[in-house]
Amino acid sequence: MEISGPITPGQMAVLVGFIPILLAWMYAEALEFWNKSRQATVNPTVPDILLKEEAKKQLLESGLSPESSRAYKQKAGLFRFFMMDKDFLLDNRLTLRAASEFGAFLVYFYLCDRTDLFGESKKNYNRDLFFFLFFLLIIVAAMTSLTIHHDTSPFSSKPVQYLNRHQTEEWKGWMQVLFVMYHYFNAKETYNAIRVFIAAYVWMTGFGNFSYYYVRKDFSLARFYQMIWRLNFFVAFCCIILGNHYMLYYICPMHTFFTLMVYCSLGILNKYNETGSVIAIKIAACFLVIVAVWEIPHVYDFVWAPFTFLLAYNDPDASRKYPPMHEWNFRAGLDRYIWILGMIYAYFHPMVEGWLEKLEQTEVKLRTLIKTCISAICLVVGYLWYQYIYKLEKYTYNRYHPYTSWIPITVCICLRNITQEFRSYTLTLFGWLGKMTLESYIAQFHIWLRSGKPDAQPQKLLSIVPNYPMLNFMLNTIIFVTVAHRIFILTNKLKPAMIPAGDNKQLLFNLISGVIISITLYALSLVLLNLMNKQSEVQK
Repeated sequence: MEISGPITPGQMAVLVGFIPILLAWMYAEALEFWNKSRQATVNPTVPDILLKEEAKKQLLESGLSPESSRAYKQKAGLFRFFMMDKDFLLDNRLTLRAASEFGAFLVYFYLCDRTDLFGESKKNYNRDLFFFLFFLLIIVAAMTSLTIHHDTSPFSSKPVQYLNRHQTEEWKGWMQVLFVMYHYFNAKETYNAIRVFIAAYVWMTGFGNFSYYYVRKDFSLARFYQMIWRLNFFVAFCCIILGNHYMLYYICPMHTFFTLMVYCSLGILNKYNETGSVIAIKIAACFLVIVAVWEIPHVYDFVWAPFTFLLAYNDPDASRKYPPMHEWNFRAGLDRYIWILGMIYAYFHPMVEGWLEKLEQTEVKLRTLIKTCISAICLVVGYLWYQYIYKLEKYTYNRYHPYTSWIPITVCICLRNITQEFRSYTLTLFGWLGKMTLESYIAQFHIWLRSGKPDAQPQKLLSIVPNYPMLNFMLNTIIFVTVAHRIFILTNKLKPAMIPAGDNKQLLFNLISGVIISITLYALSLVLLNLMNKQSEVQK
């Protein structure tokens, strides 16, 4: 088995950190099995709840409260881990299992995309097959997962369900299917549609984050770091293990940036967020910032120059070389305004729900007339956009996209929510896929497609079943979706262990510990690689 490129310090650091976690998990599982076997043999009649009560009694007799004991255990966690403390390993067995499984998936990513263990094949686009597979999935979803939801509005407690969570997840799901199929089959003719889909994702970033912060008013550090964790945990390890730059996965920095913009705009002077004029000023300020950065010459270079180390990218296979920050300018620039529109829609969401509630209570003929007029206007506007904007050549379309992407998004929202019945039904299969769009977007690069070297675009398909393209597609897709779903679950399982809610001291301790461990592992990896290089030179 050949490896493409030398082992990097980052890869060695992750390997050195992963091995003790894997060993600790295996030891914890053995302890758990041994304890259960001993309990069943020695005293099988004592229920677990009595054992827990006895342990709590002993804790109180020692003079420690459960809270102080828990805090002590958390602070001493690293020391207890390195000492292989049995109680610590048993208490954290599920966390160790999740970390080990996550590490195993990273190894699989490396084997698929950085070794010749599996083959590769060329992409081949067939329009008939492309749309056949997509519509077949819609039929399967309709037959197996069509669901009516009876959730009530959080604003009025009535079953209006305008732009409800089930609907937005379904929306993300079917868009993601077309997005990854676009990459797999190299469906270049759908390029403009994919641009609209990405704009819709960014719109949801503005809509969802504004809704959360405006309603929940939770601007805590824990919430902030949980948000950053969700967007960047998986991609950070992919960058390290596979030697890629952050901007290869451009969706992640885009969503991180726009999410931070929403967080900062609402977090600053957040006690005044109930005042409509303040929200209007904040939204206008966001708009002016984007205009200044992307529309005024030289401002972009000045603002983003300090972040070149993070956002620079060059495709090694590109025929034309661009400046390192061109990719970020292009990708983020395409959707620089749509997240602000998402914030505006979120702010007026309760008002629209109230209007829809009144509409549903009007006389049948008037209600039908109003809905028919709205539908007709949407269809006409959508048709005009399709004829005069969407059908443009891709480079020309890109120039119009930042200013027109709101049109198909708004048309889609209006038509999808035009009746109470229509907005209550969703295809939950797409909703399930919509929950893991981030993981499926990243995973497709390495275990569905194949680039073969750092920072390269995935121009090939991973081939597990050579010479049988459809069987290979089926098997690869099953593995790809399963792994993406598991990584989604593991990311959420590991989050509370690293970012505890409501405990800023523990959060700060975890952050400092993480930085120290990372630096230590990196330094150790440099030493090990140096020793390995010297040994190889001696052998030569």
